[in-house]
Amino acid sequence: MKITQFLSNLVCNKSSKMDWINLNSIEQLTEIDENSHLKTQIIFKHSTRCSISIFAKRILRDEYTDEIKKNADVYYLDLIAFREVSNKVANHYSVVHESPQILVINSGNCTYHASHADVSFRNIVIS
Repeated sequence: MKITQFLSNLVCNKSSKMDWINLNSIEQLTEIDENSHLKTQIIFKHSTRCSISIFAKRILRDEYTDEIKKNADVYYLDLIAFREVSNKVANHYSVVHESPQILVINSGNCTYHASHADVSFRNIVIS
């Protein structure tokens, strides 16, 4: 594997194991809120410039299971490329912006959020 391909796989939202849904527009928040009444919605806010965020993303990929895939939609937000969306997420769900950060949305509300070393699927109850 070429070094550029390795680095690209490391920092981009591509994973052979995980099905990310790219969050790149404010309009998607309405969809997330609507879907959260039927299925848990998870937003991972990621900074492609931060080594802690890269590490958190790797942890999420390693922890991802078929049960999570079945019971939750997982969104990936590149907060560097989509800063306006990231700011709207913080405002819309009444959380302080942090990176990396994971938010759990149920019934249109953020029911759990964590940042930095606490970003993990293990801490999330999926209903």
